Amino acid sequence: MKKLAAILLLLLPFAPAEAGGKKIKKIKPADNPIEFRAFSQPLSDDDRLDHALARLTFGARPGDRSQLERIGFNKWIEAQLHPEHAPENPLLAGRLVPLESLRLNIHDTYTHYPPPQAIAAVARGKSALPDDPELRALVVRLADRYLERKQVAPKGAGTTPGVALGVLSNFPDGADLEPRVHIGDILTPAEIATLRSGKPNDKRRVLEGIPTAKRVDFTWALRPAQRRQLFNLAPVELRRELMLSVSPQTVVASDLSEGKLLRAIYSTHQLQELMVDFWFNHFNVFLNKGADRYMVPTYEREAIRPHVFGKFHDLLFATAKSPAMLFYLDNWQSAGPPENERPNASRRRQRGLNENYGRELLELHTLGVDGGYTQKDVVEVARCFTGWTIAAPRKGGGFEYNDKMHDHGQKVVLGHVIKAGGGMSDGLKALEILARHPSTAHFISLRLAQRFVSDNPPPSLVNRMAKTFRKSDGDLRKVVETMIYSGEFWSAAAYRAKVKSPFEMVVSAVRATNADVTSAFLLANEVRRLGEPLYGKLEPTGYSAANAEWVSSAGLLDRMNFALALANNRIPGVKTDTTTWEEAAQKDPLGVARALLARDPSEQTKGAIEKSLNGARPGQIPSLIAGFTLGSPEFQKR
Repeated sequence: MKKLAAILLLLLPFAPAEAGGKKIKKIKPADNPIEFRAFSQPLSDDDRLDHALARLTFGARPGDRSQLERIGFNKWIEAQLHPEHAPENPLLAGRLVPLESLRLNIHDTYTHYPPPQAIAAVARGKSALPDDPELRALVVRLADRYLERKQVAPKGAGTTPGVALGVLSNFPDGADLEPRVHIGDILTPAEIATLRSGKPNDKRRVLEGIPTAKRVDFTWALRPAQRRQLFNLAPVELRRELMLSVSPQTVVASDLSEGKLLRAIYSTHQLQELMVDFWFNHFNVFLNKGADRYMVPTYEREAIRPHVFGKFHDLLFATAKSPAMLFYLDNWQSAGPPENERPNASRRRQRGLNENYGRELLELHTLGVDGGYTQKDVVEVARCFTGWTIAAPRKGGGFEYNDKMHDHGQKVVLGHVIKAGGGMSDGLKALEILARHPSTAHFISLRLAQRFVSDNPPPSLVNRMAKTFRKSDGDLRKVVETMIYSGEFWSAAAYRAKVKSPFEMVVSAVRATNADVTSAFLLANEVRRLGEPLYGKLEPTGYSAANAEWVSSAGLLDRMNFALALANNRIPGVKTDTTTWEEAAQKDPLGVARALLARDPSEQTKGAIEKSLNGARPGQIPSLIAGFTLGSPEFQKR
């Protein structure tokens, strides 16, 4: 570790961006003042290739650069702007098949991956068993385990088939009972010994060899603690079975993170995936807040993904009525004053106006903090959305409008009068006012430019994007197109001016190495360890796109450790073929770095690589070079 830290000192600080020289078709000239003059300096052809793959994808895979050169910039960009016209990678579809919860609605997600309170209700005889046979068997087993842990008998024990103290006990924690299925019925003594004390790779081979028909029996023949120990080693289908038997709701979170990583790694619709990530972050919802554990997959699939290249108003409406957003910002409980309430009523009000969504709608979703609204506008917007609620949110319910909770009085939003007597239409009118407000056009354009161009984009670009937003009635595809075909986007000032977030770094490293990802479970853990747990941002702001958020010596050390683990095939579920590196290293050790960076490494990176090779065995050299290249500041920039 000391040697690694010493080498990292050679890699700091981040090197300045490079410049270049030629325009691309349709680019509008940058009209910048003196302080933004670098945004008028165009990139060279080679730099434009790198820039396109760095900003409009999650990072280049081997062969992407030559493909871009072959089909040309404009055709390639148009294909990214219109993913509906390009076929998706069939490999991605296959990788997503096991992640069942990604395809379920909120109610089915709740019933197929029940929370602890639902299991307890069945165990105590307060809730009926599911009709589905497989789901019924799971709930029965979990309910029985719950009873063993609590050492209590169910209400009317013996009346519910299969649910009674000890009837279906399967080696629960602390219980000295025989499981219904013995592990010896599934594995040989040698395989059992391997799982007990073998090396990780040997354990993985045993787990991969368990037949599909025996996965459930294998799972329930183990103690819960033993199941948890196998999460990191088991193939996707078996791991999901193991997780399901211990804590069903965690499977939903795992599927969600894995799906996000797999799409970013394998999708041919790279710009679309970048936009899904951008807009989810813009309309952030924290996964681990109560019922949102079951709502977020549907939220991303139905409220975000279909609208990233559509009209902003449609995206805004979809997020506003999403149960995930209503629950996250507590609007589902927001209510106006009860009709005919006496001024001196003695009973205590159980509900009242909640301003959370109204405030974030103005500050984060539309106008921006400097968008010209007041606290009075926050209150008025919050009143518009009273009655926008959820039917049984903790049981997988969907959106509903409750007129009895609505404030039917007159509202004034940003000077627009919304007459008294309205219902759900009050919220719709508020969304229309906000979606078409000039401040919204500017704020959305600024956020996009900060994410895709520079932390401090030139006003000329933001203003042109905002003009497109207003003229096109919030057509997001056209706004993004204006940005991409601008001179500022392809300028020296924008080139390698952004730092990758942990999510972007992990995905780009996997893509650069052309690794085969059969399970992204531990990749999600790596992203969390690097400081960006997927769907885990508690605050409504979402994760910052600013460089300062992600640049630190400690963060660089963590990224280097990840890069070395990836290059040395130490991340289960991710397999890197080192053959090409070995061949390149034989001709020129720096050829490995050149292939990963698509350019010659900087002098700092060369020095760090050369120092890392002192004392290294010949067989270690290719992976060491690859690891230090992927962990270098050069690779962290995009």
